[in-house]
Amino acid sequence: MLTSILMQNLNKLTVRRRFFLFGVASVVVTGPAFALDSDSARRLVDQLVAEINQATNSGGPQTKLIAAFESIFEQYADVDIISRSSLGPRARTASSEELEAFSRVFRGYIARKYGKRFMEYIGSAIVVKNTTNRGKFFEVGASVQVEGAEPFEVYFRVSDRSGKKLFFDIIIEGISLLSSERVEMGALLDERNGDIGRLTKDLASLG
Repeated sequence: MLTSILMQNLNKLTVRRRFFLFGVASVVVTGPAFALDSDSARRLVDQLVAEINQATNSGGPQTKLIAAFESIFEQYADVDIISRSSLGPRARTASSEELEAFSRVFRGYIARKYGKRFMEYIGSAIVVKNTTNRGKFFEVGASVQVEGAEPFEVYFRVSDRSGKKLFFDIIIEGISLLSSERVEMGALLDERNGDIGRLTKDLASLG
């Protein structure tokens, strides 16, 4: 009888322990889904904009600005998502090695391209204004105040779907980085018969 009672209590303890561990595991797994909110998206863009402002107004040669932008994209942009999206349907059939090599070269390409774009705004200031919850991501709006011209709007789209809070798209004067790169990379791939390896090699000198 004593043995039977002890076994029953042990079984109850085991069930309780499993339930507790399952609950802890659930919190650990689901926790990051709630990590991104309006304030954290705003803080990320505040830091990003501060570095862009510093880079564009620091002076020096174009190569220095491009290097600064490559560092900024490394820290704040979800380059893997941007690069895969830019490949469109071809990303689904590419090998992991092809995607990794493309993403690495794409990082430099996008830094050169947008570094040159932001060089047009030397002497200006980007001021963060508001944050909007778009459901799956947050959109942080900012105003680019250019000396001697009307200000215009820029929107940074921020998510944490890769496990980190990063921006995955920029809307500049109504044009989406993500959409425009998908069109451009699609055209470049068509010229190379869909060969991602050839595109990766050529992308090193583009932007």
